[in-house]
Amino acid sequence: MPLYKKIQFNNNTQIYIWKITESYEQLFAEVSLTTTCQLRIKGMKSELHQRGFLSVRKLLNEAGYTDFDLYYDEFGKPHLQDGKHISITHSHEFSSIIISNETVGIDIELQREKIIRIADKFCDAEFQYLDREKTAEYIKKLTVIWGAKEAIFKIRNEKGISFKDHIAVGAFSLNQTGTTAHLNFGGLQTQFDIYFEEVEDFTLVYALEQV
Repeated sequence: MPLYKKIQFNNNTQIYIWKITESYEQLFAEVSLTTTCQLRIKGMKSELHQRGFLSVRKLLNEAGYTDFDLYYDEFGKPHLQDGKHISITHSHEFSSIIISNETVGIDIELQREKIIRIADKFCDAEFQYLDREKTAEYIKKLTVIWGAKEAIFKIRNEKGISFKDHIAVGAFSLNQTGTTAHLNFGGLQTQFDIYFEEVEDFTLVYALEQV
């Protein structure tokens, strides 16, 4: 389908969301790929992953870029040739990118009950404001927390960062659109502004590093 949604966050930051309804064949025919990315996509075993990868290239086109404007560093972090910051995410039938002059990260996650089973692996201080008895709210808040920590990890992209031990997400309610978080790792403390919203049964979260 066409672009699902574009969010003009501020003058420096845009978010693009794609709902993946196209077949692999259609997406592949509609984008241009570098030789490296052609090899990457052929090596993917999951068609869902392939379609997500290609839909990100559709989003690049929407933002005025192509796959040839994108490159990955030795740690797998994406960059744009013009120096702008980019972060990429896809999950099931949605993909999204954020492009900014600021340091940013993004994540989209399907809201699923199974996140409850792994909450102890990525939450610590957050349990102080989470209510396990309100199951639907608990799942949605856990999804925001996971997405925030994933987005921050994408920004820092350093081995050894623990979601549970090194990243803390501040208290929030679901009728808000944002909160804050901090990363304490390697002797450095970094603050982030976190923004979130629901996209159908998914939660989109993006993080901007405070200057």
